Amino acid sequence: MPQGAGGSKDSGAPSPWEQTDLLSFVASLEQAPPAPQPVEPPAPAPQPQPQAEPELEPEPEPELQPEPEPVDAGPPPGLPRRLLILDTETTGLDPEQDRCIEVGAVLFDVPLRSVLSQISFLLPCERNPARAVNGIEPDLTQQPQPWQQALQCFEALLEAADLVVAHNVAFDRQWFGREPLPAIAKPWLCSMEDVRWPADRQLRATPSVRDLALAYGVPVWAAHRALTDCIYLAQVFERCDDLEQLLEQGLEPRRLYRARVSYDERHKAREAGFRWNEPITGAWSRRLSEREVGLLTFPVVAVDEPLQSRTA
Repeated sequence: MPQGAGGSKDSGAPSPWEQTDLLSFVASLEQAPPAPQPVEPPAPAPQPQPQAEPELEPEPEPELQPEPEPVDAGPPPGLPRRLLILDTETTGLDPEQDRCIEVGAVLFDVPLRSVLSQISFLLPCERNPARAVNGIEPDLTQQPQPWQQALQCFEALLEAADLVVAHNVAFDRQWFGREPLPAIAKPWLCSMEDVRWPADRQLRATPSVRDLALAYGVPVWAAHRALTDCIYLAQVFERCDDLEQLLEQGLEPRRLYRARVSYDERHKAREAGFRWNEPITGAWSRRLSEREVGLLTFPVVAVDEPLQSRTA
Protein backbone atom coordinates (compact mmCIF):
# COMPACT_ATOMS: atom_id res chain seq x y z
CA MET A 1 0.00 0.00 0.00
CA PRO A 2 1.43 3.32 -0.89
CA GLN A 3 2.58 5.38 2.05
CA GLY A 4 0.25 8.27 1.70
CA ALA A 5 -2.88 6.24 1.26
CA GLY A 6 -3.88 5.63 4.91
CA GLY A 7 -1.32 7.75 6.76
CA SER A 8 1.84 6.59 8.46
CA LYS A 9 1.55 3.57 10.68
CA ASP A 10 3.98 5.15 13.10
CA SER A 11 2.10 8.35 13.74
CA GLY A 12 0.82 8.71 17.31
CA ALA A 13 -2.86 9.64 16.61
CA PRO A 14 -5.26 6.87 15.74
CA SER A 15 -7.01 6.97 12.47
CA PRO A 16 -10.63 8.09 12.57
CA TRP A 17 -11.46 4.87 10.96
CA GLU A 18 -9.87 2.85 13.68
CA GLN A 19 -12.21 0.97 15.99
CA THR A 20 -11.82 1.67 19.64
CA ASP A 21 -11.75 -1.46 21.66
CA LEU A 22 -14.61 -2.16 23.99
CA LEU A 23 -12.59 -2.16 27.17
CA SER A 24 -11.21 1.27 26.51
CA PHE A 25 -14.70 2.61 25.94
CA VAL A 26 -15.97 1.15 29.16
CA ALA A 27 -13.00 2.54 31.03
CA SER A 28 -13.68 5.96 29.64
CA LEU A 29 -17.27 5.77 30.84
CA GLU A 30 -16.19 4.89 34.34
CA GLN A 31 -13.88 7.89 34.45
CA ALA A 32 -16.59 10.34 33.22
CA PRO A 33 -18.32 12.59 35.84
CA PRO A 34 -21.83 11.62 36.75
CA ALA A 35 -24.62 13.31 34.91
CA PRO A 36 -26.10 16.24 36.87
CA GLN A 37 -29.28 15.38 38.73
CA PRO A 38 -32.30 17.71 38.31
CA VAL A 39 -32.58 20.19 41.13
CA GLU A 40 -35.92 20.12 42.88
CA PRO A 41 -37.39 23.53 43.60
CA PRO A 42 -37.22 24.48 47.27
CA ALA A 43 -40.30 23.70 49.24
CA PRO A 44 -42.37 26.79 49.97
CA ALA A 45 -41.85 28.26 53.37
CA PRO A 46 -44.57 27.21 55.77
CA GLN A 47 -47.25 29.86 56.10
CA PRO A 48 -48.07 30.93 59.64
CA GLN A 49 -51.35 29.44 60.73
CA PRO A 50 -53.92 32.04 61.81
CA GLN A 51 -54.28 32.17 65.50
CA ALA A 52 -57.75 31.36 66.72
CA GLU A 53 -59.29 34.32 68.51
CA PRO A 54 -59.76 33.65 72.17
CA GLU A 55 -63.34 33.07 73.09
CA LEU A 56 -64.72 36.05 74.94
CA GLU A 57 -67.11 35.57 77.73
CA PRO A 58 -70.49 37.03 76.77
CA GLU A 59 -71.13 40.37 78.37
CA PRO A 60 -74.13 40.41 80.63
CA GLU A 61 -77.14 42.14 79.07
CA PRO A 62 -77.82 45.47 80.70
CA GLU A 63 -80.87 45.55 82.87
CA LEU A 64 -83.76 47.37 81.31
CA GLN A 65 -84.33 50.58 83.16
CA PRO A 66 -87.83 52.02 83.18
CA GLU A 67 -88.14 55.09 81.02
CA PRO A 68 -88.24 58.22 83.13
CA GLU A 69 -91.63 59.80 83.27
CA PRO A 70 -91.84 63.12 81.45
CA VAL A 71 -91.19 66.04 83.73
CA ASP A 72 -94.06 68.45 83.89
CA ALA A 73 -92.39 71.78 83.34
CA GLY A 74 -95.55 73.57 84.36
CA PRO A 75 -96.70 76.92 83.03
CA PRO A 76 -94.22 79.67 82.15
CA PRO A 77 -92.88 81.70 85.10
CA GLY A 78 -95.43 84.17 86.41
CA LEU A 79 -98.46 82.27 85.14
CA PRO A 80 -100.78 80.35 87.47
CA ARG A 81 -100.79 76.58 87.46
CA ARG A 82 -104.03 75.99 89.39
CA LEU A 83 -107.20 77.99 89.01
CA LEU A 84 -110.12 78.12 91.42
CA ILE A 85 -113.13 78.69 89.22
CA LEU A 86 -116.00 79.90 91.38
CA ASP A 87 -119.53 81.19 91.10
CA THR A 88 -122.17 82.40 93.54
CA GLU A 89 -125.93 82.55 93.72
CA THR A 90 -127.44 85.29 95.83
CA THR A 91 -130.77 86.61 97.05
CA GLY A 92 -130.20 89.91 95.24
CA LEU A 93 -127.65 92.32 93.82
CA ASP A 94 -126.80 94.41 96.86
CA PRO A 95 -124.38 92.78 99.34
CA GLU A 96 -125.45 95.29 101.98
CA GLN A 97 -129.02 93.99 101.98
CA ASP A 98 -128.84 90.58 100.29
CA ARG A 99 -126.71 87.52 100.95
CA CYS A 100 -124.97 84.68 99.18
CA ILE A 101 -126.93 81.41 99.37
CA GLU A 102 -124.81 79.10 97.15
CA VAL A 103 -121.14 78.68 96.31
CA GLY A 104 -119.72 76.47 93.57
CA ALA A 105 -116.01 75.95 92.94
CA VAL A 106 -113.77 73.86 90.67
CA LEU A 107 -110.01 73.47 91.18
CA PHE A 108 -108.49 73.30 87.70
CA ASP A 109 -104.94 72.33 86.62
CA VAL A 110 -103.77 74.49 83.70
CA PRO A 111 -100.89 72.38 82.22
CA LEU A 112 -102.92 69.17 82.46
CA ARG A 113 -106.18 70.81 81.33
CA SER A 114 -108.07 68.85 83.94
CA VAL A 115 -110.34 69.24 86.96
CA LEU A 116 -108.70 68.32 90.26
CA SER A 117 -111.63 68.80 92.62
CA GLN A 118 -115.01 70.47 92.83
CA ILE A 119 -117.56 71.40 95.45
CA SER A 120 -120.96 73.05 95.81
CA PHE A 121 -122.98 73.91 98.90
CA LEU A 122 -125.97 75.96 99.99
CA LEU A 123 -125.96 78.51 102.77
CA PRO A 124 -129.15 78.70 104.88
CA CYS A 125 -131.51 81.58 104.20
CA GLU A 126 -135.08 82.44 105.20
CA ARG A 127 -136.08 84.28 102.03
CA ASN A 128 -134.89 84.43 98.45
CA PRO A 129 -136.28 87.27 96.33
CA ALA A 130 -134.18 85.98 93.42
CA ARG A 131 -135.83 82.54 93.45
CA ALA A 132 -137.27 83.11 89.97
CA VAL A 133 -133.72 83.59 88.65
CA ASN A 134 -131.72 80.88 90.44
CA GLY A 135 -134.52 78.47 91.32
CA ILE A 136 -133.37 77.98 94.92
CA GLU A 137 -136.18 77.60 97.41
CA PRO A 138 -135.44 79.00 100.90
CA ASP A 139 -136.74 75.77 102.44
CA LEU A 140 -134.15 73.84 100.47
CA THR A 141 -131.30 75.83 102.00
CA GLN A 142 -132.51 74.97 105.50
CA GLN A 143 -132.44 71.22 105.00
CA PRO A 144 -129.80 69.39 107.10
CA GLN A 145 -126.50 69.36 105.21
CA PRO A 146 -122.84 69.81 106.26
CA TRP A 147 -122.36 73.28 104.84
CA GLN A 148 -119.85 74.19 107.57
CA GLN A 149 -117.60 71.29 106.56
CA ALA A 150 -118.14 72.15 102.91
CA LEU A 151 -117.03 75.69 103.65
CA GLN A 152 -113.81 74.31 105.17
CA CYS A 153 -113.25 72.25 102.03
CA PHE A 154 -113.77 75.36 99.93
CA GLU A 155 -111.12 77.19 101.93
CA ALA A 156 -108.71 74.27 101.34
CA LEU A 157 -109.31 74.50 97.58
CA LEU A 158 -108.77 78.23 97.76
CA GLU A 159 -105.46 77.68 99.53
CA ALA A 160 -104.31 75.29 96.77
CA ALA A 161 -105.12 77.74 93.96
CA ASP A 162 -102.86 80.38 92.41
CA LEU A 163 -105.63 82.40 90.79
CA VAL A 164 -109.37 82.84 91.31
CA VAL A 165 -111.49 82.94 88.14
CA ALA A 166 -115.10 84.09 87.94
CA HIS A 167 -117.37 85.13 85.10
CA ASN A 168 -118.07 88.68 86.31
CA VAL A 169 -115.55 89.13 89.10
CA ALA A 170 -116.96 92.49 90.12
CA PHE A 171 -120.16 90.80 91.21
CA ASP A 172 -118.87 87.58 92.78
CA ARG A 173 -115.95 89.10 94.67
CA GLN A 174 -118.08 91.45 96.74
CA TRP A 175 -119.72 88.57 98.66
CA PHE A 176 -116.47 87.26 100.11
CA GLY A 177 -115.28 88.62 103.41
CA ARG A 178 -118.87 88.75 104.61
CA GLU A 179 -120.00 86.10 107.06
CA PRO A 180 -119.82 83.22 106.67
CA LEU A 181 -117.65 83.46 103.51
CA PRO A 182 -113.92 84.05 103.94
CA ALA A 183 -112.10 87.03 102.46
CA ILE A 184 -110.02 86.23 99.36
CA ALA A 185 -106.64 87.89 99.08
CA LYS A 186 -105.47 86.01 95.99
CA PRO A 187 -105.53 87.58 92.51
CA TRP A 188 -108.73 87.40 90.47
CA LEU A 189 -109.33 87.04 86.75
CA CYS A 190 -112.63 87.82 85.05
CA SER A 191 -113.40 85.41 82.21
CA MET A 192 -115.99 87.88 80.90
CA GLU A 193 -114.08 91.19 81.08
CA ASP A 194 -110.36 90.35 81.17
CA VAL A 195 -110.03 87.41 78.76
CA ARG A 196 -110.04 88.31 75.08
CA TRP A 197 -111.54 85.22 73.48
CA PRO A 198 -110.37 84.35 69.94
CA ALA A 199 -112.19 86.15 67.15
CA ASP A 200 -112.89 82.90 65.30
CA ARG A 201 -115.30 81.94 68.13
CA GLN A 202 -117.51 84.84 67.03
CA LEU A 203 -118.36 85.92 70.57
CA ARG A 204 -119.42 89.28 71.87
CA ALA A 205 -116.73 91.27 73.64
CA THR A 206 -118.31 90.34 76.98
CA PRO A 207 -119.95 86.93 76.39
CA SER A 208 -122.26 85.12 78.78
CA VAL A 209 -121.23 81.77 80.24
CA ARG A 210 -123.85 80.08 78.06
CA ASP A 211 -122.58 81.70 74.84
CA LEU A 212 -118.98 80.92 75.77
CA ALA A 213 -119.78 77.28 76.43
CA LEU A 214 -121.67 76.85 73.16
CA ALA A 215 -118.86 78.54 71.21
CA TYR A 216 -116.47 75.83 72.46
CA GLY A 217 -118.86 72.95 71.88
CA VAL A 218 -119.79 72.47 75.55
CA PRO A 219 -123.37 71.22 75.99
CA VAL A 220 -125.51 73.52 78.14
CA TRP A 221 -127.99 71.51 80.19
CA ALA A 222 -128.83 73.90 83.05
CA ALA A 223 -128.37 77.49 84.08
CA HIS A 224 -128.16 79.70 87.16
CA ARG A 225 -126.74 77.18 89.59
CA ALA A 226 -123.28 77.88 90.89
CA LEU A 227 -121.54 74.59 90.14
CA THR A 228 -122.91 74.17 86.62
CA ASP A 229 -121.51 77.54 85.57
CA CYS A 230 -118.12 76.54 87.02
CA ILE A 231 -118.20 73.26 85.10
CA TYR A 232 -118.98 75.11 81.87
CA LEU A 233 -115.92 77.30 82.35
CA ALA A 234 -113.73 74.33 83.24
CA GLN A 235 -114.79 72.49 80.09
CA VAL A 236 -114.11 75.58 78.00
CA PHE A 237 -110.60 75.75 79.49
CA GLU A 238 -110.09 72.07 78.67
CA ARG A 239 -110.67 72.91 75.00
CA CYS A 240 -108.38 75.98 74.94
CA ASP A 241 -105.07 75.15 73.27
CA ASP A 242 -104.00 78.76 73.86
CA LEU A 243 -105.13 78.91 77.50
CA GLU A 244 -101.72 80.04 78.78
CA GLN A 245 -101.70 82.96 76.35
CA LEU A 246 -105.26 83.91 77.26
CA LEU A 247 -104.34 83.91 80.96
CA GLU A 248 -101.15 85.88 80.38
CA GLN A 249 -102.97 88.60 78.47
CA GLY A 250 -105.90 88.52 80.87
CA LEU A 251 -103.56 89.24 83.80
CA GLU A 252 -102.06 92.35 82.22
CA PRO A 253 -102.47 95.45 84.43
CA ARG A 254 -105.61 97.35 83.52
CA ARG A 255 -107.25 100.64 84.24
CA LEU A 256 -110.54 102.23 83.32
CA TYR A 257 -110.82 104.13 80.01
CA ARG A 258 -113.58 106.26 78.53
CA ALA A 259 -114.16 106.11 74.79
CA ARG A 260 -114.03 109.40 72.92
CA VAL A 261 -116.56 108.67 70.19
CA SER A 262 -119.43 110.62 68.69
CA TYR A 263 -123.00 109.45 68.71
CA ASP A 264 -122.61 108.20 65.14
CA GLU A 265 -119.49 106.21 66.15
CA ARG A 266 -120.94 104.63 69.27
CA HIS A 267 -121.04 101.24 67.54
CA LYS A 268 -117.23 101.20 67.58
CA ALA A 269 -117.17 101.41 71.36
CA ARG A 270 -119.93 98.84 71.74
CA GLU A 271 -118.15 96.37 69.45
CA ALA A 272 -114.94 96.85 71.44
CA GLY A 273 -116.70 95.80 74.66
CA PHE A 274 -117.30 99.25 76.14
CA ARG A 275 -120.44 99.65 78.23
CA TRP A 276 -122.76 102.62 78.23
CA ASN A 277 -123.51 104.17 81.64
CA GLU A 278 -121.49 101.52 83.48
CA PRO A 279 -119.52 102.21 85.51
CA ILE A 280 -119.30 105.81 84.26
CA THR A 281 -122.65 107.57 83.86
CA GLY A 282 -123.20 109.03 80.39
CA ALA A 283 -120.12 107.45 78.81
CA TRP A 284 -118.82 104.33 77.11
CA SER A 285 -116.13 102.81 79.34
CA ARG A 286 -114.08 99.69 79.82
CA ARG A 287 -110.98 98.51 81.70
CA LEU A 288 -108.07 97.94 79.32
CA SER A 289 -104.35 97.19 79.35
CA GLU A 290 -101.91 99.46 77.56
CA ARG A 291 -101.49 96.82 74.85
CA GLU A 292 -105.24 96.75 74.25
CA VAL A 293 -105.45 100.53 74.11
CA GLY A 294 -102.94 100.45 71.27
CA LEU A 295 -105.22 98.12 69.27
CA LEU A 296 -108.26 100.43 69.38
CA THR A 297 -109.42 102.28 66.28
CA PHE A 298 -110.73 105.28 68.26
CA PRO A 299 -109.25 107.49 70.99
CA VAL A 300 -109.80 106.89 74.72
CA VAL A 301 -108.96 108.72 77.90
CA ALA A 302 -108.01 107.15 81.24
CA VAL A 303 -110.26 107.88 84.21
CA ASP A 304 -110.14 107.05 87.90
CA GLU A 305 -111.88 103.86 89.04
CA PRO A 306 -115.33 104.53 90.50
CA LEU A 307 -115.98 103.47 94.07
CA GLN A 308 -119.13 101.47 93.32
CA SER A 309 -118.81 97.85 92.20
CA ARG A 310 -120.26 96.58 88.99
CA THR A 311 -123.21 94.22 89.45
CA ALA A 312 -124.43 91.26 87.43
